[in-house]
Amino acid sequence: MSELRWNPLLEQWVITATHRQERTFFPPDDYCPLCPTKPGGFPTEVPAEDYDLVAFENKFPSLRRNAPEPAVEGTDLFKVRPASGSCEVILYSSEHLGSLAGESVEKIEDLIDVWTDRYNELGALDCVDYVFIFENKGREIGVTLVHPHGQIYAYPFIPPIVDRELQASKKHTEKTGNCLMCDILDEEFRDGRRVVASDEHFAAVVPFYARYPYEVHIMSRAHRGCLADFSADEKSSLARMLKTVLSKYDNLWGMSFPYMMVMHQTPTDGQPHDYYHFHIEFYPPYRTKEKLKYLAGSESGAGVFINDTLAEEKAKELRETEPRS
Repeated sequence: MSELRWNPLLEQWVITATHRQERTFFPPDDYCPLCPTKPGGFPTEVPAEDYDLVAFENKFPSLRRNAPEPAVEGTDLFKVRPASGSCEVILYSSEHLGSLAGESVEKIEDLIDVWTDRYNELGALDCVDYVFIFENKGREIGVTLVHPHGQIYAYPFIPPIVDRELQASKKHTEKTGNCLMCDILDEEFRDGRRVVASDEHFAAVVPFYARYPYEVHIMSRAHRGCLADFSADEKSSLARMLKTVLSKYDNLWGMSFPYMMVMHQTPTDGQPHDYYHFHIEFYPPYRTKEKLKYLAGSESGAGVFINDTLAEEKAKELRETEPRS
């Protein structure tokens, strides 16, 4: 059962999805549901002996194209609606143990093509207003399947964090005539201390306003709204930049670096959003090799992040870390 329940205090939707309590939780390596199905072996979610990249609907989706009616009846205050949309899983490799950082630039470029295809197809659904592409990596993040994979949630609304960014971007454009993200990137380059890597098409920075110690944002240098706006050269550049950032993370302390990777791009609600700017944000949970950053009272209860490091110092560490795999 899944449904959307309205939080009138925060004016945002909450997804209730009770069936997700039954989802797979750290199965043995030889019973991984994301590995290929071998002859005579355990039947997995992929009925093939090998694969390159795979996209399929999540077996335990929070959102469904044919969503059931809600289990409760809503009121004027406590609104409820079907959890329409879609949830997909993207498998990066048939290898059970690995990561996106270990894939070649060419393989990551193929993945970007898959992301673009799913953005276009899911965004064209009448019930979808926003296509959210993301990856949760590592047990520290709460991942319960170690096989390298990402996810896509196609929401029937614009999620609140993206909505805040849209409002701020629109306000800035109306006030200055400029794109907010373009101005942010220009200022980061003028300062220079927080830039981790850059090329002709993309830049990776630890932003001035970083909330996590090793938070990195990858921004397109040209004003682009979504994956579908990129040229072939820009997609190749994005693949190289992703490979660089992910390799730097793993090489920083010589460990497979956990993170949340989230992609922010224009909504698919049919409205004009020319003022919005594509970017990818990484939220790693470690503040040192031995210490995690927890989202405690101030972050979770008040929405105010406390970063006990300087963005300039963390960017320098990452900039000086070799990106080789």
